[in-house]
Amino acid sequence: MATRRMTRSVVEDGRTIVYRLDRKEVKNLNLRVRRDGSVSVSAGRGIPCEEIDRFVQRKARFVLSALDRFAGMAAGRPQAKKYVSGESFFIQGHGLRLKVSWAEKASIVSDGTFIRLAVKNPADAAKKKRMVQAFLNRQCQAVFGEILHELHPLVEKYGVEEPVLRIRDMETRWGTCQARKGVITLSRRLLEAPRHCIEYVVLHELCHFIHPNHSKRFYERLAAWMPDWKVRKRLLDGTPQGCPGPNGSGPGNGNPSSRSMGGRNQEAGR
Repeated sequence: MATRRMTRSVVEDGRTIVYRLDRKEVKNLNLRVRRDGSVSVSAGRGIPCEEIDRFVQRKARFVLSALDRFAGMAAGRPQAKKYVSGESFFIQGHGLRLKVSWAEKASIVSDGTFIRLAVKNPADAAKKKRMVQAFLNRQCQAVFGEILHELHPLVEKYGVEEPVLRIRDMETRWGTCQARKGVITLSRRLLEAPRHCIEYVVLHELCHFIHPNHSKRFYERLAAWMPDWKVRKRLLDGTPQGCPGPNGSGPGNGNPSSRSMGGRNQEAGR
C-alpha cells in the first residue's frame, strides 16, 4: 500500500514546528529531524492525527534543539576552498596550512604542519583542487584503514572477517555498515575529526557485525570495548564538521544522534 503524506504543525513555547506525516505500515511513531531543517513523522494508518500532534509536542524540546543546532552548523559552514596559500585543511583534528609554489613537476607532500603543493601553473585552480583532493583521499585510505585494522581483532573472535573499507562523500552520516556484504563505508569528512573520534565511528560500525540494530546489547558491547564512547561522540557532534551520527545512531545519523524512547523513536540527522 502506498505511503500517504500530509503536512501538519504544532506550536510549542511560541514556536511552530511544521512536520510531514507519512502514513506507513509501522508499529511505532518515528520522529526524524534532518540537517536541512525538515521534520517528519512516520505513523501507522490507525493512529489519530491528534495523538501524533501530541507526540510531536512532547518531543518539541528535542526537535527545536536539533533545528537550532543544524541552523548553527549551516551558518558556520566554511566557505568553498580556493586552494591558495594560507588555507587550512584538517587531518585527524590538526589544521594543516596549504603552501602553493611553482615547480616544473607537480607534487604534493605534508610535513605535519603544511601541505606543500607544487604546480607548474599556480593559477590553475582545477589542477590544484584535483591534487589536494587526491592527497586527502589517500590520507583517508591510510588513516581509516589503519584504525580498522587495529580495531578488527575485537570482533574477529566472533567470526567477523576484516570488512572491506569504502570511502565516499556523505552529508548526513559519518559511516554505514553492510554486515552481510562485509563492507564499512566512511565519510571523507571524518578525516577532519580527531583520531579518537574516528576510532569511535569505526568501532560503532564494527559492532553492527555482531548486533545489527541499536539495541541495549549493542550499546553494552560498544561500552565494554570503548567506555568513553559518549564523550567521543559528543566531541564529534560538536566539531565544525560535525554531523549527526553513523548509520542511525551515533556517528552520523542520529546516530547516534538518534535516541529511542519507549517504542517511540526520535532521530536527528539523517
